[in-house]
Amino acid sequence: MQRFELNGRVALVTGAMRGIGFETAKALHGRGMSVVLTDIDKDGIEQAAAAIGGERAVGLVADVRDEEAVRAAVAVAVDKFGGLDLSVANAGITSPPRTVLRMDPEIFDRVLAVNLHGVVHTVRASMPQIVERRGHFLLTASIYAFMNGMLQSPYAMAKAGVEQLGRALRVELEPHGASATVAYFGFVDTKMVDQAYEDPLTQRLDRAIPLPLRKKISPAEAAAGVVAAIERRADHVILPRRWEVLRKSRGVTGPASDAIMRHHRLVQPVLRDADAAPDGR
Repeated sequence: MQRFELNGRVALVTGAMRGIGFETAKALHGRGMSVVLTDIDKDGIEQAAAAIGGERAVGLVADVRDEEAVRAAVAVAVDKFGGLDLSVANAGITSPPRTVLRMDPEIFDRVLAVNLHGVVHTVRASMPQIVERRGHFLLTASIYAFMNGMLQSPYAMAKAGVEQLGRALRVELEPHGASATVAYFGFVDTKMVDQAYEDPLTQRLDRAIPLPLRKKISPAEAAAGVVAAIERRADHVILPRRWEVLRKSRGVTGPASDAIMRHHRLVQPVLRDADAAPDGR
């Protein structure tokens, strides 16, 4: 399949107010694409689009939990820029670290609604344009698609689902000349990650992760890797790249790490304290 040329094409990026989404939209715009940025805060997303600048950047309010809102954003891309060639399903949230026993059910369901169903809604809303224009999808997953999701089970469930959707799309879209990339992110220096690390439980659990894997990259570094993968129509991209060995060896390392963590001297006390914590909202 031919490379995906960016210049002169049109992209939709969800969750684009800050972090990886904003930096990806900015990088795509810098390579000549027109970009429609969406998020749930009107002032924030309009400021993000203004920061990118020019007539080729538009900021819209769209909650990915509402499929019609995403369809409306796609319609703006088509009406203003003539079509849609790239759909970046990036919007995501996390939750306070809690076990399934203690996590508030509303929070559990909200994480799934944004991180999984929001990606599905973005894909379905964009699909007619992507197929017609032989375009591309970028689906934001996470290392949690293949790592143990303790204390973040709805997030991990959603990211594993996103991975499976991306795998299906890359096969189903082949006859149409379209394609899909799954992006797996480890630790990126974003507001979402910073908020997660404000919780003492997360800080304690972090000590059980090998130091090289804890290293963060910047959102701009993540975006650069994403854009390069889009241009190649790559099946996947994983950033930081040091996580790739665990993705490839998950059939062995996954069960082994699960067994180790069931008796880990740092992990199990954290889980006991998480079970004793109040329901997280």
